[in-house]
Amino acid sequence: MAKSRSFRGVKGAMVSALTVVVCYWIWTSLLEWSDDVAQAGGDSVGAGLLEGLVARIIGLLSLPVLLWVGMRLLRERGNHLLLAAGHVAGWLIGGYLVEQGGVSDTVTALCLALFVALGGLLSLAEVPPAGLTDLKG
Repeated sequence: MAKSRSFRGVKGAMVSALTVVVCYWIWTSLLEWSDDVAQAGGDSVGAGLLEGLVARIIGLLSLPVLLWVGMRLLRERGNHLLLAAGHVAGWLIGGYLVEQGGVSDTVTALCLALFVALGGLLSLAEVPPAGLTDLKG
């Protein structure tokens, strides 16, 4: 049981690492795209506004989806805490890194490593499937 639980934590950390790198790339790429659209629009009111909104929505929603897909591909179920708390952590950490701009590479690497460690810890908590109850009694 302990070996299975620690292996689940390793899986969670691996999925978190891949997910956070992909989501960071998606979010920054889409924000650069929206900035390019805004600059191309010149003095137009609202140029790049829709693109910026799309970039932020996709950046925020891609993290829990990719976490879920990654854990399901590794045949792990009951990842509710990883998805919920990972989404909040991704929103806070990603929002700081991406929206702040000008954050150093060292700070970026440390923040991403923090998310990976947090993802590994959160993946240790497993919600049992519904319908499995103790039949004592």
